[in-house]
Amino acid sequence: MKEDYYDILGVSKSASADEIKKAYRKKALQYHPDKNPDDKEAEAMFKKAAEAYEVLSNPDKKARYDQFGHQAFEGGGFGGGGMNMDDIFSQFGDIFGSFGGGFSGFGGGGQRRVKGSNLRIRITLNLDEIASGVEKKLKVKRKVQAPGTTYKTCPTCNGTGQVMRITNTILGRMQTSTPCQVCGGAGQTIDKKPSNADAQGMVQSEETVTVKIPAGVVEGMQLKVTGKGNDAPGNGIAGDLLVAIHEEDHAFLKREGDNLHYDMYISLPDAILGTSKEIDTVSGKVRIKIDAGVQSGKILRLRGKGIPNIDGYGKGDLLVHVNVWTPKTLSKEQREFFESMRNNEHFEPKPNSDDKSFFEKVKDMFS
Repeated sequence: MKEDYYDILGVSKSASADEIKKAYRKKALQYHPDKNPDDKEAEAMFKKAAEAYEVLSNPDKKARYDQFGHQAFEGGGFGGGGMNMDDIFSQFGDIFGSFGGGFSGFGGGGQRRVKGSNLRIRITLNLDEIASGVEKKLKVKRKVQAPGTTYKTCPTCNGTGQVMRITNTILGRMQTSTPCQVCGGAGQTIDKKPSNADAQGMVQSEETVTVKIPAGVVEGMQLKVTGKGNDAPGNGIAGDLLVAIHEEDHAFLKREGDNLHYDMYISLPDAILGTSKEIDTVSGKVRIKIDAGVQSGKILRLRGKGIPNIDGYGKGDLLVHVNVWTPKTLSKEQREFFESMRNNEHFEPKPNSDDKSFFEKVKDMFS
């Protein structure tokens, strides 16, 4: 079971943005690789803290996490799950540097590695693909460094990517750092580039990217493929490819979380005498027995025939709603028969405690 983001940072759900930032800084400094060399456990904690902060520091992501938990971001790199060290340093390096970090790669004078821009794409999945998981091959146009492009150390920042400034204030001399305006924080400028490259030494390239979609994804989830966005100039790291999930409507199955709903229509004779029906599900065909005397509106629950939970908590159920179809036209003989049954005691409604109301059935569905 995945650990709660609030527990990782040691804050409550009501914590302010500043409290969340301070908690992350404390954890990140505690488990930083430079302070814990060759310590895999510390490295794992460092990444977990960064993943938690990536979500909780973003108001939109935090709101989704508070409502849906890990389901909103997990599964094959959703949210912060696919973060590597370069991701963390490029996104959150200012937290260390602004508090006297001095760790390698950022903060106290080391060279910052600029990250290329992210690319976004949306793919449509049908319910069968969502239920079983699927592998998609996507053609992506991304910017890559042009062959033959060379870079040199930026003379303005001397390769650090940052310009240090000292300001006199009423509190004393304060030192601040800002990204170098000449190299954009890369620490390098273009030395030579081919004629077909742009101002940053990049060219457009088309690449086929394989994306593994885990079972149980939901509409709006975003899958991150690390390093498949645009390249960064010089020795920077590539951005990410963000794949947004769009769920295609199914012809007869309606999804509600991990559960599925199916409307089954049966004839009046079948409702009276009982029958069996074969229906299609996301896991194959299933034959359902309909008891004699079934009432319209009865819900049959087929456990485990729904959608797998994205966090691995089993599968949802398939809820079959039985609807007795009443004919709108009758032959003369049929009408005479039902006329003769109008006052027959067998056709008189006699609900008992087993015949639940609509509201009771809805309540049972979510219990």
